[in-house]
Amino acid sequence: MRWILRGGRATIPGEPGRGGACLDVFVCAGCGTELTAPVSRVALPVHTHHGGWEELHPPLMEPATYAVDPRPTGPPWRLWDEVGEDAAALQGVYAPVYSVSFGARNRIVIAPGDSRSMALIPEKCEGYCRGVDGRAGPNLACEGCGRAVATRMDDCGLWQTVWLEPDAVVRRPSGLPAVAPPDWDDLERAGHRVPPVEPDGSWSRRWEAAVAVTLAHLVAATGNRPVTLPAGPVAELLGYAVGRYLPAGPDARSVELAGPGIPMPGPRPDVLLVPRHPLTGTPWRPPGDDGAVVPVDSGVWAYLAHPGETSPMPATGVLPEGVLRDDYPLPPGPWRPLTPHHNAFEYTLVGLPAVRAPRLRAYRDAYR
Repeated sequence: MRWILRGGRATIPGEPGRGGACLDVFVCAGCGTELTAPVSRVALPVHTHHGGWEELHPPLMEPATYAVDPRPTGPPWRLWDEVGEDAAALQGVYAPVYSVSFGARNRIVIAPGDSRSMALIPEKCEGYCRGVDGRAGPNLACEGCGRAVATRMDDCGLWQTVWLEPDAVVRRPSGLPAVAPPDWDDLERAGHRVPPVEPDGSWSRRWEAAVAVTLAHLVAATGNRPVTLPAGPVAELLGYAVGRYLPAGPDARSVELAGPGIPMPGPRPDVLLVPRHPLTGTPWRPPGDDGAVVPVDSGVWAYLAHPGETSPMPATGVLPEGVLRDDYPLPPGPWRPLTPHHNAFEYTLVGLPAVRAPRLRAYRDAYR
């Protein structure tokens, strides 16, 4: 019995191709059954593996998009003591962790609503609480031939996803024209900005993970040394997190925001906070520059660079310019400072080769 879920070996390992000028579909490598709606590749979200504990989350991916995770993910897992430092490094883990994934590289993630012709495998539908988490391996089978092809994940604490196994699917052109791929210009659009606060007044889970990932790169780029942040949104939103994860003291490294559409600070700061490309995930870099850059989630960076109107309600009518009314209810706000997602920080830091340096290894051991 299988529960129906309505809704080639992959040819893309390691390369950022989009399958030409049309949208892609993924088909079963065994029988050719189409397993996805037409989709277009984008960068892997930095918050992919990092959600809020015991919370139900929306889909990770936007409709009609997919991304590829180059790191090994999922089962089987092996304990660090069994693996050893050299073998773990081959899996992209450069510091001791409890267990190391020996799952597939280049798994393809889509929104559950873009899945097609797949059925749940009941004996594989294990989970922690209110859904399935993929702990038993692929839990979706191709309706055409019964081959296990993907993993549905929607348990609490997880972004809702369907992960296609790279050796079980083949990417093919759909024949439908693709929209213009996202580029640096998109970062200036208001719709690309991700606000740090949710409508209910809580901090955005995407921000909590994105800030943690940025902090891990900042720790590596500075060698765990003090930093100074620029005044404005960067200091206001990231200052508390930086103070928790980096020391205070003299000889601080200067940090500034940089990227497309904003003036390049001068003289060149020690570290630039730059956006990731929305299509490839590659960090932005000034032409001819080889200094230290720290990548930031493109939606988070866009908000930091172009916050727009941040007052609760702009003045209207006959009030003088710059004066705001104070007789309206303020929207709910967070009751605590923006706190980085610790697992996202840890996951990112151990995936950076720089963590093997003695100074960073000592830092990481102190924060475990």
